[in-house]
Amino acid sequence: MTCRLYLISPGTIDPESFAEPFKQALDGGDVACFQLRLKSFDGTPAGDDAIKRACDILLPIAHAHDVAFLLNDRPDLVKALGADGCHIGQEDMSCSDARRLLGEDLTIGVTCHNSRHLAMTAGEDGADYVAFGAFFDTGTKAPKSRADLDILSWWQEVTLMPCVAIGGITVANCPSLIAAGADFIAVSNGVWNHHGGPRQAVSDFNACFNA
Repeated sequence: MTCRLYLISPGTIDPESFAEPFKQALDGGDVACFQLRLKSFDGTPAGDDAIKRACDILLPIAHAHDVAFLLNDRPDLVKALGADGCHIGQEDMSCSDARRLLGEDLTIGVTCHNSRHLAMTAGEDGADYVAFGAFFDTGTKAPKSRADLDILSWWQEVTLMPCVAIGGITVANCPSLIAAGADFIAVSNGVWNHHGGPRQAVSDFNACFNA
């Protein structure tokens, strides 16, 4: 399986003005999914109205590009807003409860930091993928853990469930994660703050995946 790009929104956006760079990113090459993560650096979440407004504008763009649209932390809003699933952390609704709420067809991903135990538990509780990190310094949030490359290699050996690498990933530092076994590379600043713009960033990441 070729590694693919998992795109994450900036923590704070104006959906109307963000729509154009979002389109540019999706026009840059293959993107597996997009996670709407509206949170400040300290983790304060946006309100329901802001999430709904962003979904109204951005979700149709994602679906027009055949990109799955996931909500961060809010499985309770997924069906109402027409999203394709959610990504939850260890302090959010449990994976098993989210699965009961969303049913079997919608996607659930779980943050597992640098913990093999949390990852195995997420799999047992019905997750579709697990996310490990942070692998590098990140400006998106204050990471709760630092993960080593060997957790990606270990995960590939013990299960077929996909894993996502997250945390400070750029075009320059992603090759080691790809080689270690990441199925998806989750990127926020590495795309939106790329010196060549979001379209070039996505193109560059895909060149790394296909190298």
